[in-house]
Amino acid sequence: MQKHILIVEDEPAIRDMVAFALRKAGMQAIHAADVRAAQTAIAERVPDLILLDWMLPGTSGIEFARRLRREELTRDTPVIMLTARGEEADRVNGLDAGVDDYVVKPFSARELIARIRAVLRRTHGEDSDGVIEVAGLRIDSAAHRVHAADQIIPIGPTEYRLLHFFMTHPDRVYSRSQLLDHVWGGGVYVEERTVDVHIRRLRVILAPHGLDGYVQTVRGAGYRFSAST
Repeated sequence: MQKHILIVEDEPAIRDMVAFALRKAGMQAIHAADVRAAQTAIAERVPDLILLDWMLPGTSGIEFARRLRREELTRDTPVIMLTARGEEADRVNGLDAGVDDYVVKPFSARELIARIRAVLRRTHGEDSDGVIEVAGLRIDSAAHRVHAADQIIPIGPTEYRLLHFFMTHPDRVYSRSQLLDHVWGGGVYVEERTVDVHIRRLRVILAPHGLDGYVQTVRGAGYRFSAST
């Protein structure tokens, strides 16, 4: 599943260089020159990871990082801070604000991509080949396939995205509106009951393998993916 990376950087040359490196690595780059543009992009679709410059016009990157951690929609979204500030105190301030990693300018594209992949593996539960496995159920992100034991499970694109999100965010309850934001994207109008339809379809897909119980309804709250009952 192609990763969506939001680049929040006010210098066009750096933004373009990073975007080129991301596309070359098989990721999709989303551009934002300031915090306002970043918020608009996040409202349209929550990215898989945010590359955030420390020095931004208006609101600083460190202040925006704190805001991201306070917001329910982005509190779990990994953030890598891009900055020329390499002193220990600055790194500590960035980590205290909730960023997941810290890359000091100037940096190589190769180093940045390696850092991004490492953070995604750590925060999304994927191994180096993009494989996620939970109690007999396995997603191969590179091949875009789902397996139960050694058997391939046929699955539609929406159910795949839903399952991928669930498996990278296990044991947490998400409301219908949150699932719409994360899986469908905020820029697409879809009724909340559509989530219920795709949840049912996902359970039907998993049922022949005895895995439908992993997709759990939490009454009055939403849905949760968990291998434990």
